[in-house]
Amino acid sequence: MINEINEAHEAVDFDSDASVKRKVVVPGETIATGEDFLPGEGTTRDGENIIALRYGLAEEAGKVVRVISIFGAFIPRRNNVIIGRVTDLTYNGWLIDVDAAPGAFLPIEEVPRFINKNEMDQFLGIGDLVAAKIWSVKNRGIDLALKGKGLGKLEGGFVFKIIPSRVPRVIGREGSMINLIKDKTKCNITVGQNGWIWIKGPTVDDEIKARRAIEFVADKVFVSGLTDKVEAWFSEN
Repeated sequence: MINEINEAHEAVDFDSDASVKRKVVVPGETIATGEDFLPGEGTTRDGENIIALRYGLAEEAGKVVRVISIFGAFIPRRNNVIIGRVTDLTYNGWLIDVDAAPGAFLPIEEVPRFINKNEMDQFLGIGDLVAAKIWSVKNRGIDLALKGKGLGKLEGGFVFKIIPSRVPRVIGREGSMINLIKDKTKCNITVGQNGWIWIKGPTVDDEIKARRAIEFVADKVFVSGLTDKVEAWFSEN
């Protein structure tokens, strides 16, 4: 861990929006000083200082300061797109495994088509993969919906997992990184905020290349000029 922290301080990612400043911080480190700065997620105020509460990437966007966790587990939030696997059916919906502590539930009324309750397994059966959106997070669990572009049953291809906190880097600003990987591999790719990623391509080789590219990005979240390095990676592979 110490070596990784030292390496991260030497190789911080600055290849996104220049108006957003990022640096690697450890708990207790002062990120910014001044009453004008506002503490965001993963930070707290101590007098005039904004202090990191966890290890990760400190981001200054305008006057708001937050710390993006690098190793944290998935924290479900409303409107997150996630990928999950059907584990059971009830009389009014499906139970979905999304790798989160509270269970997830997809109500039949949140499916954008009529489903006969006696034929629910013909739409989604146990073991099927589904891309869904979180529309509610409660103490008892997560409620999902399929009403949205790109949501629904994922057929063919394969799914694998990365550390959920590294998903934003894989997606890139406004989808730039994942779109680069899609263009280079001609694969359909769905990235879940819970770290599950589904790939389906023209050939198995294309799918494997897409997975390797995503893992390359996920392993180098601290590296500067990562987009150029990914372009070079594709030229060499």
